[in-house]
Amino acid sequence: MGSLMRETDETDRTTPAALYRHSLRLLVEKDMDGWVGLWAEDGLFEFPFAPPGAPARIEGREAVADYIRDYPQHIDIHDIPYLEIHETRDPETIVVEMRTEGLIVATGEPFDFSYIAVVTVRHGRITRYRDYWNPQKMPASMKPTAPATNPASSTD
Repeated sequence: MGSLMRETDETDRTTPAALYRHSLRLLVEKDMDGWVGLWAEDGLFEFPFAPPGAPARIEGREAVADYIRDYPQHIDIHDIPYLEIHETRDPETIVVEMRTEGLIVATGEPFDFSYIAVVTVRHGRITRYRDYWNPQKMPASMKPTAPATNPASSTD
């Protein structure tokens, strides 16, 4: 795991940045139950650039668990060589820039994804996670097989 991941002690999860770093360790270790355990019961996972047929909003820890459960069968993250966490005026919200490297499991091909995320943490749990990723880089094994309507993707 990249040295940027080691900046915070494993046991320090008292700030949004520390909790987020811990969440990345869990993803690299493929501990999806542990990752989901960091979410608030009513947490909201949003994908503003979700492609047609993919969810734009996932509401609640159980729905997040259902969504993320098979992630390691599609993407094998090996490293996070770039991680920058920006604090905001709201002490519970951070903006994250990161890059992940690994393999697309179905093909064995390498991948190199960049992300920007806006993450809010309250009382030591993720309450909102907006993931701004490029859906054009989505592995074919993860693409929806049929277009689905997504009423939650409409603007508020």
